[in-house]
Amino acid sequence: MNQHTKIYVYSLAGLLFLSSLIAMLYFGYKTFYIEKVESSQPAYSYHFALVAEETENNYWRLVEKGAKQAAAEKGIYLEYIAPNKADNDQLLKLFDRMIAAKVDGIIVQGIEGERFVDLVHKGVERNIPVITIDTDVPSERKAYVGTNNFYAGQLAGRHIIENTDGEQHVGVIVGRFEAINQQERLAGFKDAIKAHPRIQITEIKESNITEIGATQATYAMMKQHPEINVLLGLSALDGLGMVEGLQQIFPTKDVLITSFDILPETMELIRKGKIDATIAQYPEQMGSMAVDVLIDLQNRDLIDNKIYTKTEIIEKADLQVEPEVAR
Repeated sequence: MNQHTKIYVYSLAGLLFLSSLIAMLYFGYKTFYIEKVESSQPAYSYHFALVAEETENNYWRLVEKGAKQAAAEKGIYLEYIAPNKADNDQLLKLFDRMIAAKVDGIIVQGIEGERFVDLVHKGVERNIPVITIDTDVPSERKAYVGTNNFYAGQLAGRHIIENTDGEQHVGVIVGRFEAINQQERLAGFKDAIKAHPRIQITEIKESNITEIGATQATYAMMKQHPEINVLLGLSALDGLGMVEGLQQIFPTKDVLITSFDILPETMELIRKGKIDATIAQYPEQMGSMAVDVLIDLQNRDLIDNKIYTKTEIIEKADLQVEPEVAR
C-alpha cells in the first residue's frame, strides 16, 4: 500500500470513529438530559399535619376532606396521617414524628394520658401550635375544634325519652371504651336519662370502631338480652352494624335505633326506616374550621379556644328536604 493510500484509509477510519463518537455523545445527551422546566409545585404558605384516629375510617376521611379543601383554598399543604387501625400508641408515634418534622401546625385527636400531654408540650416548646379535634384533652393545646360530646350524648337521650313510652332496655355500642369522646357521649346520655327510671342501660359493648364489630356486638347483646328494645351507637359505624346485627338475630323485632354521624349509608338507612335517628356532627366542617384556627394561631392566641361545631338530631322527616349532610 503506497503512502497516499495509507493516508486515505487512516483519514477515513478517523472520520468514521469521530462520527461514531459524536453520535454516541449526542444520543447519550438526549437520553439522560432532563430539560430544566419551571417547577409546577405550588409555593405553600404553611405545612400543617392532621393526625387522625384511623387511616381509612369513613368519618376521618370526611374530616380530611374538609381540612384539605380549606387548606387548598388558602395555599396550605395539609398532610393526613393516621394508624392503619385505631391504635393510641401508633397515633402518638405519628404525632411525635410530625413534631420532629417541624410542621407549622398540628391537628390531632386528643388521647387521654401523660404521653399525649407531654407531646403537646413538646410541640409548644418548638413553637408548633397544636389543636385537638373530635376529642379534647386538658393540656397546653391551643384550641379544640369539634363536637360538644357530652351535649351530643344528651341529645341522644332526649330523643329516646321523647320517642318511647314505658320501660326501655337500652343496649349501647361504643367505638372504643378508652376513647374520651365515647366516654363523654355516654356520660351525656346517662345524664339525660337519669330522671327517667323507666329507661335503663342493659349492657354496653365495644365495636372497635368497625361495622363488623358493631354487628357482632349487637348480635351477642340481643342474644343475651332479648328484652332490649332500644339500641344506641356512639361512633360512626355503629348504626350500620346495629342494623345488620339485629337483622341477623331478630329480623322482625321492633327496636328504636339511634346512631351517630351522617355517613351516606347511615342516611340511607334512616330513609328506609331501619335507623330512627342519628346524632349529626359535621366532620367536614370540623376539618375546615381546624385549618382556619391553625392559620389564626400563626399570629395570635385565641381567647375562646373551644370551638364547637354543629350538632343536631336528624330523623326521617328531616330528609324530605335534602339536609346539609357532610357539607
